[in-house]
Amino acid sequence: MEFSNGDIIVGEIIGTAILILFGAGVCAAVTLNHSKAKASGWIVIAFGWGFGVMAGAYTAAPLSGAHLNPAVTVGIATDTGEWDKVPLYIIGQLVGAALGAALTWLTYMAQFRANDQPTLGIFSTVPEIRNPVANLLTEIIATIGLVLPLLTFGLNKGLGDSGTTILVVSFLVVGIGLSLGGPTGYAINPARDLGPRIVHTVLPIPRKGTSDWGYAWVPVAGPLIGAVLAGLIFNLAF
Repeated sequence: MEFSNGDIIVGEIIGTAILILFGAGVCAAVTLNHSKAKASGWIVIAFGWGFGVMAGAYTAAPLSGAHLNPAVTVGIATDTGEWDKVPLYIIGQLVGAALGAALTWLTYMAQFRANDQPTLGIFSTVPEIRNPVANLLTEIIATIGLVLPLLTFGLNKGLGDSGTTILVVSFLVVGIGLSLGGPTGYAINPARDLGPRIVHTVLPIPRKGTSDWGYAWVPVAGPLIGAVLAGLIFNLAF
C-alpha cells in the first residue's frame, strides 16, 4: 500500500507516541515511589511494552503502515531497496517518541516531583554491565530477532488478511523483552531510546541523574546494524 508523505509523518508520530506512552509509562509505574505498581517486576514491563506496540501499531497502521521504529523501516528498505520515504518515517518516529516521553512525565508528574532516585531507566535503556562491545552485540542480536521474523510475517497472507500481524508482532516484542532484554533493557528501536533520552535531558525532574549520552550511541547503532543484517538475511534466505 502506498502512503502519502503527510500520512506517514502523522501516523508515525501518533503511533510512536502511544508506544512510548505505554512503554515508558509501565517503566514509571514499576520504578517510581508512590505508584500503585511499584516493584511489580520485569514481566510487567515486558508486557507493558508489548501492549504499547499493539496499541500504537493498530492506531498508526491505516496512515503509515505502523513501522514505529527506524530499525523496522531500515530493515524493510534493505529488503525492498526503497529508501525514498525512510527519512519521513524516522522523523515521525523521533518526534512521536519524544512526545510519548513527555506525556509519560505529565501522567506521573506528582510521582516525578517526589522523586528521590535517578530516572533515566524510565525513559531510555541502561545496561546492567557497561561493556560497549557486549552491549552493541546484544542490541544487534535482539533487533535481528525482531526484524527478521517481522519480515517473514509478511509472507503469511493469512496473517495479513486476518489483521493479526500486529498482534503477533506485539507478542514477539514481549518475547524479546523476556528472553533478550536482561543485558541492556532491549532498545531494539533507535527512536524509542533517543527521543526519550532527549526529553529526559530537558525535563525538570528533581534528582533525575545523568542522561548518559556516552552510552546513547549503542541503542542507536546496534538496532540499525541489526536491521540491515536482518534485511540482508531475509533477502538471501527467502
